[in-house]
Amino acid sequence: MAKTLFDKLWTMHEVAPDGDGASLIAIDRVMLHERTGGVALRGLAETGRRPRAPSRVFAVMDHIVSFREGRGPNDARLPGGEVFITETRRMAQEAGVHLIDTDDPRQGIVHVTAPEQGIAHPGVSLICPDSHTCSLGALGAFAVGVGSSEAEHAMATGVMRIKKPAQMRIRVNGRLRPGVAAKDLALHIISAYGAGGAERRVVEYAGSAIDALSIEQRLTLCNLAVEFAAFTALIAPDENVLKYVEGRPFAPSARNLDEAKAIWSDLYTDDEAIFEEEIVLNADKIEPMISWGTSPEQCIAVDEAIPVINALPATKRDQAAKAMAYMDVSPGARLSACSVDGVFIGSCTNGRLSDLREAASVLRGRKVASGVRAVCVPGSQGVRCQAESEGLDQIFRAAGFEWGEPGCAMCFYAGGETFPPGARVVSTTNRNFEGRQGPGVRTHLASPATVAASAVVGKIVGADTLSGDKMAAP
Repeated sequence: MAKTLFDKLWTMHEVAPDGDGASLIAIDRVMLHERTGGVALRGLAETGRRPRAPSRVFAVMDHIVSFREGRGPNDARLPGGEVFITETRRMAQEAGVHLIDTDDPRQGIVHVTAPEQGIAHPGVSLICPDSHTCSLGALGAFAVGVGSSEAEHAMATGVMRIKKPAQMRIRVNGRLRPGVAAKDLALHIISAYGAGGAERRVVEYAGSAIDALSIEQRLTLCNLAVEFAAFTALIAPDENVLKYVEGRPFAPSARNLDEAKAIWSDLYTDDEAIFEEEIVLNADKIEPMISWGTSPEQCIAVDEAIPVINALPATKRDQAAKAMAYMDVSPGARLSACSVDGVFIGSCTNGRLSDLREAASVLRGRKVASGVRAVCVPGSQGVRCQAESEGLDQIFRAAGFEWGEPGCAMCFYAGGETFPPGARVVSTTNRNFEGRQGPGVRTHLASPATVAASAVVGKIVGADTLSGDKMAAP
């Protein structure tokens, strides 16, 4: 019988069905971060239990840590946040799990560190109490975001009860045009089919356009699958993935690599396999995208007009009107009329090296517009070090950006430093609901190139605005 990639991953990890449509699934690795990981570790300790396999558990400091240069080991970006850091550090040390601390050269956002270190690789099952764990399906991993209690259970038992979800394939044919990124593709899909479009299915991305994406772009695409209401996302591992994984610290060792690759070579969807739903897109139809509302679903091409409310489906109109009021935008208007107060480049969506290179290519030789606060925070220490070795930090600094220490930073507001109320911010992050980046902050989601261009012009524009005689004045 023909199988999908997810069918094969499920079979590899299924311990036993429970007779009610769910199964116990073996969990190979558990990732934790200090915002929720300490909770899971403490819950385990309070019941007198320890991780069944401490060597398969990784605690990373990323969500609450300060992004200010020269931060200390307990410096947090919100008042009282040092408790998250010190508690997770203490619990991880007592449990004997891997601790990637604030001063560790491997430190970074959990979904950036996991691929860099080989913690995530093809065929591995991995959970983390963070919804964007689906990013790691870009490597062909069975990666699922869970709650702290589920992480606690998996650490104690090595398994997790999961009801097998339905499956969807999104095939993208052709090739993305120059200037169009995986972020634009993801926002296009969500805007076209709705923020609930995946309906908790496993989404497999396939097609020639997906094959042409770099590994980092694939991670971006899979990262945003949760904003499409996916259970998780997958891309079949190819030779590029195998080369990417080889030699990383927690990937299979050289001694076991041939055996691992033999297993990985079967991680693809069979020709006759059936999905509950399939979507087919032409890559050359995708344009640079930006959100106008308070959901990734509320997106348009950068040079397109905001929708007229009466032209929307009746079920979407009230939500659109509410979003327009919060965002202070008008139906039928263009976002290029909106002045920008701040920009942020970073996060598990677009904080990787290729993202910084993309933004730097726009910023080189240019300055951020007057009155715009611009912040760039690399996704990991590895990204930061490589970016600095290439001089990218100097391009950002010369343009007027703040250059930060790795972490989630201004992706989400948890108290403490943020943009001022009412600020209009263009951001490479993944969520834009009311208050996501701070009380009253209005967040527009876009690719690194669009964010950089908007910072320079001081209004919401695409990167092509800065080419040749199209240069717009701030």
